[in-house]
Amino acid sequence: MIADAILNLLFPPKCILCGRILEKQETDLCRSCRTDSPQCLGKHKNFSFLDSWAAIWYYEKNIRESLLRFKFRRARHYAPVYGRMLAMRLLQLYPEGFDILTWVPISDVRRLKRGYDQVELLAMAVGRELGMTPVSTLKKIRNNHPQSGIEGQAQRRANVLGAYRIANPQQVQGKRILLLDDIITTGATAGECARVLLTAGAKEVHCGVVAAARQHD
Repeated sequence: MIADAILNLLFPPKCILCGRILEKQETDLCRSCRTDSPQCLGKHKNFSFLDSWAAIWYYEKNIRESLLRFKFRRARHYAPVYGRMLAMRLLQLYPEGFDILTWVPISDVRRLKRGYDQVELLAMAVGRELGMTPVSTLKKIRNNHPQSGIEGQAQRRANVLGAYRIANPQQVQGKRILLLDDIITTGATAGECARVLLTAGAKEVHCGVVAAARQHD
């Protein structure tokens, strides 16, 4: 307790979206971000190979900056917060649950450079909240160009085609799968991962993300 108090004094907890120091009654997000951030409500189906997808927020303003810090600036401590909030959204939208919890992996090259796989951290956090152990079902076998630097849905689909392979086909056969990622924009990456899982015999693939591009809602 004393150690926690000292840490809070030296490093006061901040809102993971806007960075403001939290008041005593606030947790994870400040009151303003909790009430005003653009929520992406409901589950959706408009991407190839995905049975549906769901997100917490739209990918804009403070949410975008927060995810960039998480992904590229070593803000790994955001993962438990994202995980709690995404798990709550998933429990609301999918009360029937899933057979397997997995994630979109990054390449070995990118993981070595970054020092961690941010979506694996997210999967571990969501798994704790849902009482599920994340399973590594996919392997990224090609260090393709980052999707963020490519415009156009067709170009993005081509960029990820063949970039993933299944780790163990028997593992996913007949299973209802929850695939996690941090962001969904054109759906090319999640769709390619879903295609690989379905080809290996998965029954359904649903995607859960922290944020989604608004134009694809």
